[in-house]
Amino acid sequence: MLTWAPAALTIGFVVAVLNRYGVSLSDTAFFGGYVVLCLALPGLLLVRALYSDSRTLAEELALGVALGLAVEVGAYIVARAVGFPLLVLVWPISTYLAFLAVPRLRRHWKGGVRPAAPAWWSWALALIVCYLVVKGAYSHFSTGALTWPELAKYSDDTPFHLGLIGELKHHMPPTSPIVAGEPLFYHWFVYAHWAAASWVTGVEPLVLLLRLGLLPVLAAFVVLVAMLARRVTDSWKGAVLAVAATLFVGAPRLFLGSVGTFTWGGIHDAAWGSPTFAFGSLLFVPVVLLMIDLLRHRWCDPGPWLLLGVFLVAVMGAKATYLPMLIVGLVAVAAIEGVRRRRVPWPALVTLLMAGTCLVFAQFVLFGGQRQGLVIAPLSAMRTVWQDLTGMPAGVDPALMSLLGVALVYLLAWAVTWSPVLGLLSRPKLLIRSDVVLLLGIGAAGLGSMLLFDHPGRSQVYFLWGSYPYPAIIAVFGALVILRRARAPLGTTLCALGAGVAGAYAIPILCGVRAPLAPGQTDTALYLPYITLVVVTALGAAVLVATRPGLRAWALVITAMAAIGLPAAHHARVVSFVSGGGGQPAVAAAPAVPQGALSAARWLRAHSAPDDVVATNVHCRWGFENPCDSRQFWVSALTERHMLLEGWAFTAKNADRWQPGQLEELLPFWDRERFAANEAAFLSPSTDTIQRLRERYGVRWLFVDEQGAGVSSTIGDHARPMFRAGDFAVYRTG
Repeated sequence: MLTWAPAALTIGFVVAVLNRYGVSLSDTAFFGGYVVLCLALPGLLLVRALYSDSRTLAEELALGVALGLAVEVGAYIVARAVGFPLLVLVWPISTYLAFLAVPRLRRHWKGGVRPAAPAWWSWALALIVCYLVVKGAYSHFSTGALTWPELAKYSDDTPFHLGLIGELKHHMPPTSPIVAGEPLFYHWFVYAHWAAASWVTGVEPLVLLLRLGLLPVLAAFVVLVAMLARRVTDSWKGAVLAVAATLFVGAPRLFLGSVGTFTWGGIHDAAWGSPTFAFGSLLFVPVVLLMIDLLRHRWCDPGPWLLLGVFLVAVMGAKATYLPMLIVGLVAVAAIEGVRRRRVPWPALVTLLMAGTCLVFAQFVLFGGQRQGLVIAPLSAMRTVWQDLTGMPAGVDPALMSLLGVALVYLLAWAVTWSPVLGLLSRPKLLIRSDVVLLLGIGAAGLGSMLLFDHPGRSQVYFLWGSYPYPAIIAVFGALVILRRARAPLGTTLCALGAGVAGAYAIPILCGVRAPLAPGQTDTALYLPYITLVVVTALGAAVLVATRPGLRAWALVITAMAAIGLPAAHHARVVSFVSGGGGQPAVAAAPAVPQGALSAARWLRAHSAPDDVVATNVHCRWGFENPCDSRQFWVSALTERHMLLEGWAFTAKNADRWQPGQLEELLPFWDRERFAANEAAFLSPSTDTIQRLRERYGVRWLFVDEQGAGVSSTIGDHARPMFRAGDFAVYRTG
């Protein structure tokens, strides 16, 4: 029973946190039963049948969750397309029947011989999962309730995600709910999963998005990263350290103040704001895990190849950033293996073909051949970093030397973070091992893409964030290798760690460079902390080399460098607080949110058909009407209906009009005729304006924010009043 204690206590803790933040015990129970019975258990059975290997039960369950999600998305697409979404249950039911009826499959209910995981390993992973829950509760659950108007406090992306869950609940193939008729060229597989979960459990999409849905994803991600790291490092300790590095990694920010440019990211920071990123992060780990096994001469076994194909297809529509990084890693493996072994690296080449096929399909089918706002703009990301650090407005561009200087600082900061990789130089053959090359290639692709591309809202950063686990694993591997070979005493190693931590705090305080820079201060001040870091590191290394024998000196230098880089984000927050930076910048008071939106939207959802088109006068974020910030998606999100025209910021057509230096959300709507027809129904309603919406655009309902500028009080003379709540009213056009 004690072996189940970490899992049982973690589940109890999660249930308590969810209950504290507004999730009913029935919703938690239904969703938990769904995860176990419809995802984890059927996925586990398939994993055992197709992928024979030595794994702990936790690792098998995590793989089962990931495979269950991948298969469920495909099953739901078919079920929704034929008009019976609950047919998604056919896949787990048929899996159970097959594993009960077929004699050869029955043995997989018990599983094989599993390695005995150390108790501390289980407790460590359980604590990490609990940390992620606490982090989500602190940064996400506590900032907004599940009721209106508190719901509107969530980020601008939240209603966009919620609207897509509603769209996938009712339509296949999906289209954009915020502008009726616009295709949805997006990585939408996570919304298909949540749509399926909502149909099966009856849990509201709102609760899935904001509370329940990401918890099994994050838990499985933690376990699978540990599994991958154990496979690479051959160490239980290395596995836990790699998970910690994945979550706390960051480029060291050696400035005072609260600018977080250098320490953004990671799944612990970005998951709740970007469910596509979290979903893709989970599904990509099994791809890398399977690829490593296939590279280790298991490529004649068809089971792993089948699983690899399933996961590649799932990753294809989960997040667009992962396949390009995998392809870069595979090219590196193919090149080095071809030279090293002087033979065709078939596993890498076959996987390259599979990944390339998926990438082409995604680009020209799922994404419609659109660039989705992504442009090749080398160092454009460094321009925005420079603007953040100097306090310059978006319209001011740096000089070329300033741009290059910031780029060098940024690269130096990441070099510090990944410096433990150098530990592998103590055994050079490890650097050309196929798994090491693959993970380093993925990491290099992530950082390189960050520097090469630009995207609205800096979304190219998802390349970098998505690559975090893989160089983190190699960094931990490098540190373990050199520390083992150097046989550095524990006390000395701890002293080196302490010196690195002290440096992470001392350098920014002693240099006193505050970001953003004060008026009149030149950007050359930004280089001072990093020049200091290089000088101090060089001097420390020289002293250690002179006083310590052989590898021991370099092992201690690498240990100290690792302490500076990890956990960089936490170092920076503490330094800012101690130095009077205050943590977070002051936030302007939120604008008043109209009352009654949730009640009116739920009434409309209950009394309209999923294919009905709704016109609304809500286009701009409340309080950001001049100029209009078009990231307004609450109406489509809460009604689960198509809007003739709501906000338009995140449509593919709008993104493809964007150019670096612009703000995507401030671009005007492209179809002025539709916009004029929509506005006329609310500003100057008449029989003709209402009839035009109905006959030309198929509008059946009007959803009116009566506090909106210029809204006429005579709409009810030309359309049927149906419902009113607070500041919102619903009308029928005929």
